[in-house]
Amino acid sequence: MSMAMARASSGLQYPERFYAAASYVGFDGSNSPTKSLTSKFPKSTALLLYSLYQQASVGPCNIPEPSSWKIVEHSKWASWNQLGNMSSTEAMRLFVKILEEEDPGWYSRASNSVVEPVIDVQMNHNSKVEPVIENGTTYPPETKTISSENGSQVGTQDKDVVVERFGSIGVYDQWIAPPVSGQRPKARYEHGAAAVQDKLYIYGGNHNGRYLSDLHVLDLRNWTWSKLEVKAGGESSTTLDSCAGHSLIAWGNKLLSIAGHTKDPSESIQVKEFNLQTATWSTLKTYGKAPISRGGQTVSLVGNTLVIFGGQDAKRTLLNDLHIMDLETMTWDEIDAVGVPPSPRSDHTAAVHVERYLLIFGGGSHATCYNDLHVLDLQTMEWSRPTQQGDIPTPRAGHAGVTVGENWFIVGGGDNKSGASETVVLNMSTLAWSVVTSVQGRVSVASEGLSLVVSSFDGEDVLVSFGGYNGRYNNEVYVLKPSHKSTLQSKIIENSIPDSGSAVQNATNPTRDLESEFGAGHEGKIWEISVDSTYPTKSKGDLVSVLKAEREELESSLSKEKLHTLQLKQELADAESSNSDLYKELQSVRGQLAAEQSRCFKLEVEVAELGQKLQNFGTLQKELELLQRQKAASEQAALSAKQRQGSGGVWGWLAGTPPDADDE
Repeated sequence: MSMAMARASSGLQYPERFYAAASYVGFDGSNSPTKSLTSKFPKSTALLLYSLYQQASVGPCNIPEPSSWKIVEHSKWASWNQLGNMSSTEAMRLFVKILEEEDPGWYSRASNSVVEPVIDVQMNHNSKVEPVIENGTTYPPETKTISSENGSQVGTQDKDVVVERFGSIGVYDQWIAPPVSGQRPKARYEHGAAAVQDKLYIYGGNHNGRYLSDLHVLDLRNWTWSKLEVKAGGESSTTLDSCAGHSLIAWGNKLLSIAGHTKDPSESIQVKEFNLQTATWSTLKTYGKAPISRGGQTVSLVGNTLVIFGGQDAKRTLLNDLHIMDLETMTWDEIDAVGVPPSPRSDHTAAVHVERYLLIFGGGSHATCYNDLHVLDLQTMEWSRPTQQGDIPTPRAGHAGVTVGENWFIVGGGDNKSGASETVVLNMSTLAWSVVTSVQGRVSVASEGLSLVVSSFDGEDVLVSFGGYNGRYNNEVYVLKPSHKSTLQSKIIENSIPDSGSAVQNATNPTRDLESEFGAGHEGKIWEISVDSTYPTKSKGDLVSVLKAEREELESSLSKEKLHTLQLKQELADAESSNSDLYKELQSVRGQLAAEQSRCFKLEVEVAELGQKLQNFGTLQKELELLQRQKAASEQAALSAKQRQGSGGVWGWLAGTPPDADDE
């Protein structure tokens, strides 16, 4: 926002300024201001202004949902309803903010009927104002405040003051939001970011599961956004696919976009180049076996070589493979490094120390986030896992990192439950972690998939973050000026002398004979990264004394490591012997178990046969009981018949009719 524009919009206090803005756009008491709104603004903006006015003047939406066939009424209801329980004050401020962005001169035209007070009112810094996202556009409040743990607040100054004094403010190690202007990029995460001179370039990303392909630039001198329109080039020019999870690398006056998830993924990693001078994209032709396509990998530029590690392929398979590409010959090579590599992961970070050591930190699998640190010696191609010191960060994925000298700053990320609020720094020479600052609230520097670059502002290093996802998609810019200064140039003497005093090198396995490794190489090759020497030389006396001290330290460390290795070898031999005895015992027990299983099977067969016989015996017993009952019943019937016959003769005689009377 320009200074004149900022002053023009800061005259009235709230709520008077809101009422003046509402009257200006057509909310003057008429029952149907929609026509006035749509005549001045795009439909999406008019709808948002309407819903914010309703939220500010009426409150949260509590009217019943209209029929869906009433398109206009239903759209107005849905826009108002999605504001939830937003406070009236916040709705007022957002209403005015959107109006200022759409119509910067509104106040000067409306001020003819408004009496402006002499003293401007300050915003209430204690009120927590969060941006509202509508159709991918984030509308922030006028003043950004991020509270640190000690309660101090940064970024509550007037925007003009911030613009004029940003480069000279004495506040270090705290995130502030510069007053950006221009056409902001769509809110996103998992985008690519790179800094070239005084400009921050943002390409692609993910918004609501939709991949983006736009390219934006932020001028870090005046904090103005603009969108780059890609021009049609020659035969090699191409239209870039929408992608996310890719890596954007600045290389001279070009931007390289490497890998990334796309809607229709290719079989192998694609490398595309944006020429900043011609504003054209082109697909680079590469040689050798390119790695399979992926996203969430890390790509590190070491001299004229790209080092690619890990990521997740199109089938959601996590990777931990290692590849390099020579940018001079555009040739791929897969590296089979020795040692134990990091477990397969994506959304981790990588850094390069003294152009020799590649550090990998954090990342995640499908179910776990990590906070482990791994180091790859790019000369010997050997992995190691050194011991971390200090305040080790919590497990996280989706974080971002940049290096300033030997200081590796890590920002954001999350563990699928919450965003990481602490900005931490690793001294890559001592492997000691420390906390730079901590933010409160749901801000983009505590989100996943944000980007981080380092640039120079007024002669000092500044960290610039953009975007991210923490429950909502962000397009905010935050800046931190670190107090950590690099002492690397005073430690490194010449490029031909390795950083033998570095804790990173001491952390690697020193029991290997490095000279024999250099002679044998890696599968007949010596993988060395070409580096331009940028460090000043010292006198020979200082050089000899430094080297002697480092040599003595290394020899002492080497002897300790050799002794420790011998102890480990002895323990390994004992463990193998014990394992052999246990294996023999296991085989014996297995034989006994097999015999017992055979005997058990025979017994089960016998039991089954006896059970069958017992069942047959029970059937026979039931039949016998039935016959016995039948026999008893027959005998009883015969006896009863005999008794009836005898009893009939007696009664006949008593009645005067003897049995033989009928015969006479």
